[in-house]
Amino acid sequence: MSANPFHLAWFLNGFKVQTWNSTWAGPGGRHLNAPALYIDLARSLERAGFDYILLEDSSFVPDGYGGTSEAYLKNAVMVPKGDPAVLASLLTQATSRLGIVPTLSTSEYPPYLLARLVATLDQVSNGRSGWNVVTGSSDRAAQNYGLDTLPLHAERYARADEFADLVTQLWESWEQDAIVENVATNTYADYKKVNPIDFVGKWYSSRGPLNVPRSPQGLPVKVQAGGSPAGRNFASKWADTIIGYVRTPEQMKEYRDDVRARAIEHGRNPDDVKVLFLVSVTIGATDDEAQREFDAGRAASMANPESELAMMGFTTNIDFSRLDLDRPVAEQSADLKTNGHKSVLDAFLARAGSRTIREVLVEKATPELVGSPDSVAAQLDEIMQHVGGDGFLFNQDALTRHSFSTITDGLVPALQRRGLVRREYSSAYLRQNLFEF
Repeated sequence: MSANPFHLAWFLNGFKVQTWNSTWAGPGGRHLNAPALYIDLARSLERAGFDYILLEDSSFVPDGYGGTSEAYLKNAVMVPKGDPAVLASLLTQATSRLGIVPTLSTSEYPPYLLARLVATLDQVSNGRSGWNVVTGSSDRAAQNYGLDTLPLHAERYARADEFADLVTQLWESWEQDAIVENVATNTYADYKKVNPIDFVGKWYSSRGPLNVPRSPQGLPVKVQAGGSPAGRNFASKWADTIIGYVRTPEQMKEYRDDVRARAIEHGRNPDDVKVLFLVSVTIGATDDEAQREFDAGRAASMANPESELAMMGFTTNIDFSRLDLDRPVAEQSADLKTNGHKSVLDAFLARAGSRTIREVLVEKATPELVGSPDSVAAQLDEIMQHVGGDGFLFNQDALTRHSFSTITDGLVPALQRRGLVRREYSSAYLRQNLFEF
């Protein structure tokens, strides 16, 4: 393996309808009662040596485009969507090495319930579970949980900081050697090593201890996507691995250097914070074949922009139907404000500049690499050499067995031939694999 190998993970856009009307849809992925597609994906990722699969989530029916849910339900944009914890439990039993990380919101779960859920997933996976920490981004979701609106962005992160502290203390309430299973003394667990935490904070409190034993891997892995200054600060304090949502190698390096510096300020070893950058790839047998596929997909999106506009509304809480697609974005930026995903909106505005919404709509805020397996492997190698670490998180808008196999069975072998990624796991535990290099 290379002296500077990097990690691979997968960002799954929710336990939802992935594609139901495409050439490669196949069985599964169209209905929540047929999760075989996800099991096939997880097994393929494990065969390819990925560190983890992250299960994105949201818990509302969007209606932010045109003031109705029509565009979302008609196009199956982020709805229907099932609970990621259910899918996570299925995937733990279909794999033996791949990390399984559901998204669970601090705005929707009580801390004890979340801590117990993740700890249980960690037990049934034998130390391969984690928690993707999100604070929520939609008032519609908040209204499903009895709130009128979400707290403001800064307050959500302040609450999340206390929440993460409490969850961590609950996970640590069982000492590592609390279970003794001593038949001679008829003792299963040493009560002196299972401790109440008596946590009292500004927003949360819990006596503890948790009633689930300590994680086989020490602690479940925390994942976070911190884009705003508040998000970066939170991620650098709590996350074991961070999702980087930026476009260029220069932005990646700035982002990684920044969160590593913030980690040091929090008293952490910066090498204990693995930054994985979101990336989209289009792989073909040849560069020309991949480019034709990429161009066809972009043309289809531009011809029917409703789904893209609805998706932008989903992530930013902005109704893009009221904006002029053919006016420069800069002329309409005064109307673009959000209490949702600020980093997503900021990235869109920075990318757009003086171009129109139509021109920039189909461009992703993360790298889009196109080519044969060897060509894309070379591009990823070059990016990572510039950035310095730590890896990539793949994302596909329309997930099919055909689409993910181009990565697991095409791209990954090309990366392995270059010595850039692992050929086998060194541990049964997610945390130990994540920090192997």
